[in-house]
Amino acid sequence: MAKVTFREDQCKGCGLCVNACPKGILAIANGKINAKGYSPAVMTAPEQCIGCAFCATMCPDCIIKVER
Repeated sequence: MAKVTFREDQCKGCGLCVNACPKGILAIANGKINAKGYSPAVMTAPEQCIGCAFCATMCPDCIIKVER
């Protein structure tokens, strides 16, 4: 199973990773604000992640790390 980590404190909530996920298991956090004032992306069902790394590839700030 893949392990995906987000540097939530650096995420600006652009949503590109959410749109890129083929499993649809990423979302922009509702009610959660990081230090920069943005709602970060979060993984809603980590056990369903296939480790494709599309999310990390799409992230313009390189805040997503995928380990297989």
